[in-house]
Amino acid sequence: MLYTEAFARYKAKLKNVNWSVSAENSDGELVISLWKHRFTKPEGNTIKYFDFVTRWKGPGSNELKAKLQEAHANKQVIRPVIARTSDVNAVEAGVDASTLKNEFFVREDWFGTLTNWDGDNFEITFVRRSA
Repeated sequence: MLYTEAFARYKAKLKNVNWSVSAENSDGELVISLWKHRFTKPEGNTIKYFDFVTRWKGPGSNELKAKLQEAHANKQVIRPVIARTSDVNAVEAGVDASTLKNEFFVREDWFGTLTNWDGDNFEITFVRRSA
């Protein structure tokens, strides 16, 4: 699935398709592109995602930081666009991931909450439930 198609599955439109990694949808949910390798193993119907904004490069990181701050303040529901990359080490080193082979998919049955946010580090806890 294309990146923009994955966001569209949640009725979200990216502000800029070249650098945005998050967008709000028409239901008031925050949709974020998240790396598959940063998810924990599921525990029951719960799975967690850990990351930090300063690892993300470019204007998309500033937009993401503002969106996470808003999600934290408003207890906004978060929906995942899951990105699987051909080179995890490059992503972790901060290489421009748009130059890598990436695949995108959604989990429409996952609804997340920002459970930790310190202005950089963040944790999202997703619970599987019917959409």
